[in-house]
Amino acid sequence: MNKWLRKSLVILFSIATFGLVTPPASLAVQEKPAEDTVSKSPLKDESVEQSAATVVEVDQLPPSKEQVISTILLEAEEKSFSKFGDKISGVIEDEFKEVIFPKMEEIITYYLNVEDDELFQQLAVSKPSGGTSEKIFHIYNTETGEDVLRFHVRRENRPLEGYWFNFHYHTYHDSFQSHKDLGSIYWDKNTPPNWMSYVN
Repeated sequence: MNKWLRKSLVILFSIATFGLVTPPASLAVQEKPAEDTVSKSPLKDESVEQSAATVVEVDQLPPSKEQVISTILLEAEEKSFSKFGDKISGVIEDEFKEVIFPKMEEIITYYLNVEDDELFQQLAVSKPSGGTSEKIFHIYNTETGEDVLRFHVRRENRPLEGYWFNFHYHTYHDSFQSHKDLGSIYWDKNTPPNWMSYVN
């Protein structure tokens, strides 16, 4: 096969696959040069450069939306249980996983799928707060530092019933004003311990 034809096929193959796949080895195989020819083959050098460029391009690809959502959901669950601490987790863990967290997943997934593609790549999950604070975690834009979603849990002491944990979220769409309910989990008639309390 002519050198120019082989080079053209390598270039066309790279363009057609956006450089994500290396050209077949059969295109890179060269006929043995005549023994009196000492010069390097330009095709071989080009093939090596193309292969190196392909590796760099694959490594630098931004994460897919599915990868971002999966990472944020894992962090959200981890931060939630960090917020509860051992003392509260032991009591509400099962109900949280069955009732509340699936709703959180739904909200986060919906939000990340309908928002601007450039925004979703810049999101992170904040740390929870302890004591009696409501904050479980916030999802925020890492470039601007501004929150886009806030997930909270409020303690409610209902007369004759005892203590409940009310889970809700806020969005930046209404400047975090309205409480959007996710559900409530019953604690006990006794006052719950502070958030992030651990068994010694």
